[in-house]
Amino acid sequence: MPRPHTSSPSKPLEDYGLIGNMLSAALVARDGSIDWLCLPYFNSPACFAALLGDESHGRWQIRPRDPGCRTTRRYVPGTAVLETVHETDTGKVTVFDFMPLSEDEQRVDVVRLIRGDEGRVDMEMELVLRFNYGQAVPWVRRRDYGLSAVAGPDAVELHTQLPLSGEDMKTKSRFTVHKGDTPAFTLSYHPSHKQPHFVPDRSESLDRTIAWWREWSKRCRGDAENHPRWHEAIVRSMITLKLLTFSPTGGMVAAPTTSLPERLGGERNWDYRYCWLRDSAMILYALLNGGYRDEAEAWRHWLMRATSGLPEQLQIMYGVSGERHLPEFELPWLPGYENSRPVRIGNAASTQIQMDIYGEVIEALHAAREARLAPVEHAWRLQRVLLQPLKKHWNTRDHGIWEVRGPRRAFTHSRVMCWVAFDRAIKSIERFNLDLNGSKEELVALRDKVHDDVCRHGFDAKLNSFVQSYGGKALDASLLMIPQVGFLPIDDPRVEGTIAAIEQRLLRDGLVYRYDTKQTDDGLPDGEGVFLACSFWLADAYVMQGRMDEARALYDRLLGLRNDLGLLAEEYDPVAKRLVGNFPQGFSHIGLINTGYNLMKAASGPAQQRASSSAPRNGDAQHHGPAGDVPHV
Repeated sequence: MPRPHTSSPSKPLEDYGLIGNMLSAALVARDGSIDWLCLPYFNSPACFAALLGDESHGRWQIRPRDPGCRTTRRYVPGTAVLETVHETDTGKVTVFDFMPLSEDEQRVDVVRLIRGDEGRVDMEMELVLRFNYGQAVPWVRRRDYGLSAVAGPDAVELHTQLPLSGEDMKTKSRFTVHKGDTPAFTLSYHPSHKQPHFVPDRSESLDRTIAWWREWSKRCRGDAENHPRWHEAIVRSMITLKLLTFSPTGGMVAAPTTSLPERLGGERNWDYRYCWLRDSAMILYALLNGGYRDEAEAWRHWLMRATSGLPEQLQIMYGVSGERHLPEFELPWLPGYENSRPVRIGNAASTQIQMDIYGEVIEALHAAREARLAPVEHAWRLQRVLLQPLKKHWNTRDHGIWEVRGPRRAFTHSRVMCWVAFDRAIKSIERFNLDLNGSKEELVALRDKVHDDVCRHGFDAKLNSFVQSYGGKALDASLLMIPQVGFLPIDDPRVEGTIAAIEQRLLRDGLVYRYDTKQTDDGLPDGEGVFLACSFWLADAYVMQGRMDEARALYDRLLGLRNDLGLLAEEYDPVAKRLVGNFPQGFSHIGLINTGYNLMKAASGPAQQRASSSAPRNGDAQHHGPAGDVPHV
């Protein structure tokens, strides 16, 4: 049974904004506290871990001393620069939080610049550095520029001209900001055996960062004129996906956090700072439809490097650089978000068997070819290699798309994606005249065999629906992908019956659970929030069925679950009415992007593209973007 929920200092996930530099990312709360930051990379140990504990586990707060100050915030439009405005009875200040971009793969700076707007405001700063996920107190020394802190392999420098004082192993500062003042703090990381790097002027760095993000985000395709709210949501989600990208390799982490619970007080707490093959095709379609071909190519290159090797050793996830060894362990000194234990580092699901990933990878590479991304000779060789074990083992029982920790079984979605693998390989051969070094007829026969197998054993005539696994009665939201991947047409009675059954049995408060945890043995205590990506998939199914009013209503409902900064977590708790799970979650934002494009261009959006196994090419993803937005390949 889950542990009883008790009070804790955890803030609602809605309180947090995300800043980053495509090496790492930080969560900044409404009260001016950075409660999560891993240095120097997404999957490095955290130096601020208050998110999973309290301030004693590390945080960095800047705020007015007046507890009754009025606070508003937003992102500087089109950027990842967070702008927080504090108003007191004596004045107004704006705090800009951002992480400058750098070509140095170990250079991570967090800049916090305060601008005096009106009158004067008394401010306070408190820095609590705790390396190794809140466990290691560093050795701190004063410097003429501020301070330095060292703990084992890690070191940071705090640059500021404001006075600092030490108290109870914390660094504090009290200061007053008048109109026109621009005091600043910069926290700079470097390996402890290397010298600190130069910190440039913070105002110039802010201007450069804003300019870069605005130039990047204005390329996003959409329909701002007719659907300004949808377009704004897509742009913000694209920026979020960019922030989740590890620029040196092109890999995209599922989230920048670990162990944020899927059920408050429960143990469904996982480390999501890795890259999932499950997301491959959906990421590619989102980026291509948005006009971000460079990012799509970088993702494809990461995918090919990570999956290189023996096909039998294909994993469901990898590290940001393609690391394979992701051992899972627990941190006993952290109480967890909302007392949700354990706090886990690493992910044991990396050793699971999931047969669907063969389809995801082969489909992603096929879509890249359809989109005419820069040709890569060994992409087809990789697809051919992956087909070899799949021919023999497509009917292997696995852990499924949701990585259940219960018994392996014949998941219907996994078998459908095996069909996708054979289908996309056949279409690649036919459309691009590729050499198979084998019999195309064998692949066609296997594709037909898998299709027949799924229709025979994955469909329950009494329920008039496909089911989660062969021989079972449970439903699963992943079955909504059946028409999207082209396995059956949207008007097939079995697809219609499946959508209706999911509406009846998995829809709660207008949102979709991925499955009923009371019906499915997933190796964990039952209970979790609604899975937001699955709710986007239902909206996609409505679009494909022509139920446009219902699709729009569901999409707008999902947009309403975002926090004030446009960010979504993995799940939503309809009882507590708050976001749950790791945050922000790339899978949710991918769903938001693809569903938005489906709604704006129903006849040729990502769902129809996948169903026809095509992909947007230069200039034809959306008709709204200017032709010069993307380079021609």
